[in-house]
Amino acid sequence: MKKRKIGLFSGSFNPIHNGHLILANYLCEYEGLDEIWFVVSPHNPLKSSDSLLNNEIRLRWVEQAIAPYCRFRACDIEFEMPLPSYTIDTLGALTERYPELEFTLIIGSDNWLCFEQWKDFQRIIDNYQILIYPRKGFSITEPNALPDTVRLTCAPQIEISSSFIREAKAAGKAVPFFLPAAIYEEW
Repeated sequence: MKKRKIGLFSGSFNPIHNGHLILANYLCEYEGLDEIWFVVSPHNPLKSSDSLLNNEIRLRWVEQAIAPYCRFRACDIEFEMPLPSYTIDTLGALTERYPELEFTLIIGSDNWLCFEQWKDFQRIIDNYQILIYPRKGFSITEPNALPDTVRLTCAPQIEISSSFIREAKAAGKAVPFFLPAAIYEEW
């Protein structure tokens, strides 16, 4: 029996925004994934946690944002795991919990260019599929040299970031079209 393919889109989602949703929608519809799971990370070891909103708020906002689309799911597995969150540990925990599923890691080209800094990066490459989406300013110059388990996608580049949205909010700017309506109204 063929395993269902689950794309794991990890992030702080601080907050989740329409760029995340557009990208995930594209990947689900055009890259052979059955579902996208938004893995809400309590702490990315390569980022500062100073400006992180509360875990439960970020998880609830992800759940609200993805509710209209049945092929999206929120995942809070990293809330149960030791901090900081390492992708190899998350992949291992999900594989153990859901052996009937096949997991594909979704990362931006910015993350691929520093992938060797990730804990046990070679184990990830050896044991999981990796789907890389383009990020402005982070070109992968030799796509033919990628390992067999890694491939690039032609997903649209969405130049919206959570940090931009947080900065806009702090400056008193109205940015209602960058966020799902329910989140914008609550925040």
